Amino acid sequence: MQDDDAAATGAQSPYSYSDLADLAVAAPIVIRAQIKDSAGVESERAPGLAAGHSRFYVEADIVSLIRGSAPLAKRISYLVDLPLDARGKPAKLRKKQPVLIFAQPVAAGGSGSASTSSIRLVAPDAQLAWDAATEAQLRAILTELVKPGAPPRITGIANGFHVPGTLPGEGETQLFLDTANGDPVSLTITTRADGSRRWSAAFGEIVEGAGIPKRNTLAWYRLACGLPRTLPLSKLAGTPAADRQKAASDYAAVLGALGECGRTRTPPPGA
Repeated sequence: MQDDDAAATGAQSPYSYSDLADLAVAAPIVIRAQIKDSAGVESERAPGLAAGHSRFYVEADIVSLIRGSAPLAKRISYLVDLPLDARGKPAKLRKKQPVLIFAQPVAAGGSGSASTSSIRLVAPDAQLAWDAATEAQLRAILTELVKPGAPPRITGIANGFHVPGTLPGEGETQLFLDTANGDPVSLTITTRADGSRRWSAAFGEIVEGAGIPKRNTLAWYRLACGLPRTLPLSKLAGTPAADRQKAASDYAAVLGALGECGRTRTPPPGA
């Protein structure tokens, strides 16, 4: 119902798609909760605390388990680092304040089993303010992540080539990408004699019928946030120098079409 309400009002999350996707990808547990109690942790007892932040020990009551299969207690505890406010003062956590938590279970001491009450955030600041629009966007991302053949994380450029066309100015560049799970992903950029370009991204073995990913989808996020900012020409071994430069120009056009990744925070490991 809350997802429907957010869609009906046209509300947008205050967080960028990429920030939410970074956290969703990294977190095996995603929880909507309400703050029960919190206490500041003295800086000398907060190793690794970033400048301009304060650390809190938080107890929160679970409202709903958005992602995760491990059993959890109704009340959980964790540490979170939050930025200081405009006056340089520690942030305030109100009782019953709604939050989204991105976490992993903590192994109970000695037994090797997962604690049902203590969790560890996937990043020091992986607690976000909850609102219906953010939860709706998050659920859409999580739904995409578990679909068969979901776009994998891009880790680099594997290889590629450029083939000139029959008319001056024509040509086609194909680039094959490295991915975290080994699934094939490729880019095809076709240039016409008038200089116009068309490109597509194929997630899978079948290139025919591939299209341009829509912004704020998992496929767009994987490309916009995962592709290197310049094409490593060494990956086009055996391609003449002039054709390598054309491939680099085609690649730059794809990056321009995708636009900026839109991250506003450092992604957690695994994102």
